[in-house]
Amino acid sequence: MMHSAQFLKELCSELKLPLVFKSSFRKANRTAADSPSGPGIEEGLTILARIKSEFELPILSDIHESSEASMAAEVCDILQIPAFLCRQTDLIKAAAATGKIVNLKKGQFMAPEDMLPAAQKAGVNQQILLTERGSSFGYHNLVVDFRSFAIMESLGYPVVYDVTHSLQMPSSGKSTGGTPEYAPLMARAAIATGKVKGLFVECHPEPTKALSDAATMLPLKDLKRLLQDCIEIAGTLQEEKQ
Repeated sequence: MMHSAQFLKELCSELKLPLVFKSSFRKANRTAADSPSGPGIEEGLTILARIKSEFELPILSDIHESSEASMAAEVCDILQIPAFLCRQTDLIKAAAATGKIVNLKKGQFMAPEDMLPAAQKAGVNQQILLTERGSSFGYHNLVVDFRSFAIMESLGYPVVYDVTHSLQMPSSGKSTGGTPEYAPLMARAAIATGKVKGLFVECHPEPTKALSDAATMLPLKDLKRLLQDCIEIAGTLQEEKQ
């Protein structure tokens, strides 16, 4: 984690991009009962606090139970509601009550316009991000409806595109499969819509050794080209507006 944080900090500083460091202290939704689920909230938050301090990075992590919200908020700048839990009223309210930004990941089973009532559950704390991570397309596959970027933006919230999760092949056997080779294509296309304000990209120094989502993670060395392409596309769109 420290290696990845340092690499990402240096890369995004070079490219003049804002960076939020995301990692999970606990992975509650695993395909198999014996899949690695992380160090737990106390140890995990200790590690994230170290990264926040040493690299001066904002931190995002997901919570799965209302009881985790206040403790996670002591370290995290953004609390994420996982896609499978995006309709859980008490969980959203607990995250919002901390006063932190809340990242709502759109469920694989949700229409984009249905994220409005989910976001409204946050009440007066309307510091909300809506994240597209693909929709179920039959069994063991996801597809991204690019109209969802425009629809969710029209709801009044910034939209983030989760590049690598949208390329998963969920529950393919004992673990989740994926097609990360399409990540650069999908990232470029999403930015080209002009509706996406941020990218969520899972990465790892050696993806094959990752304990979670190894089949969709990108190697750190591949990020620079992907981000440079997206910056170029975003710049072209901005020039056209002017």
